[in-house]
Amino acid sequence: MTVSPPAVDEGSGEKSQTLYDHDRESIGALLNNEPRYRVDQLWQGLYQNFATPQQITTLPKTLRSALDARAPLALTEVERSEADGGQTIKWLWRLHDGHQVETVLMLYPDRATVCVSSQAGCAMACSFCATGQAGFDRHLTTGEIVEQVVRAAAAAGERRVSNIVFMGMGEPLANFDNTWSSIERIHGDIGLSARSITVSTVGVIPGIRRLAAATLPVTLAVSLHAANDVLRNELVPLNRRYPISALCDAMMEFRQAKGRRVSLEWALIHGVNDTDRDATELASIARRVRAHVNLIPLNPTPGYPVVGAPPARLREFRDLLEQHGANATVRRTRGLEIDAACGQLAARHRDVADQPVTIGSPSR
Repeated sequence: MTVSPPAVDEGSGEKSQTLYDHDRESIGALLNNEPRYRVDQLWQGLYQNFATPQQITTLPKTLRSALDARAPLALTEVERSEADGGQTIKWLWRLHDGHQVETVLMLYPDRATVCVSSQAGCAMACSFCATGQAGFDRHLTTGEIVEQVVRAAAAAGERRVSNIVFMGMGEPLANFDNTWSSIERIHGDIGLSARSITVSTVGVIPGIRRLAAATLPVTLAVSLHAANDVLRNELVPLNRRYPISALCDAMMEFRQAKGRRVSLEWALIHGVNDTDRDATELASIARRVRAHVNLIPLNPTPGYPVVGAPPARLREFRDLLEQHGANATVRRTRGLEIDAACGQLAARHRDVADQPVTIGSPSR
């Protein structure tokens, strides 16, 4: 057989395509001397059976070896941790250039949710986020995002992956093209409903508008965390470019275009954004954009000077929101003992490598 050479990133000379960067057409080109049914066998193995090429035994051994050499997997496991009696699994992966990203699998009795990263690092610099404090390395490719889903789905076993959330490391809408391409692959090739795919953003308004104009009706979640510009400028620096009023307009445009309710993510930080005034301001925004509020206990992490609101205050804050006419849910926190909030595990590894970083992150 002949396997075509890998694609090259213009200007860098570096290999840019790993196995899941190839769509079905380019896989066919890669296997250009193989019969069509070999492409079908490979595609089914990758996207339906969640198998590695070496596990797809319907393929000849020589073909499997050639694929490993010319279109390798993107993710090398650095660490795998389990929590909640094995129902929460977190991976730290190393990419081909040494950068690291995280993926979390949350298992339920009859289904599973995968939380994926869209960037190595993040440029948004949110004050409470481990990833943001560590800085930005690079965008992930389509294949690097899709492979996270596949590797997690394989680990889920008989439990079907029912939901994908882009709430891991990075800002998905700052890497819009690769994020959207991965969504199309997850929807079209893995077969997940677009309505079961949630994209979380800190408020990249051009990306929200592109998402509203896109073909698939994915779910939008906005990491708000503050309901007035003064506080949000401090917690989420992007707010200086896209203030709350403009962000609300973009959320309403999304809802009108998609007919989909937006979720507002709110990590309760004790003494910072959990006051009665915060609840009143947040309820006003939620009513305006007809959004649902997800209240998130701030995951405790060393190095961040504040802590999450205590459980009693979480309940009081939810009750205040409902009294002011907003719908709200307290999200269950999982994986505390394995640094399951985005960026925490990678930050711990950087600390071990004597690369200090200010740590603190909610599960966005």
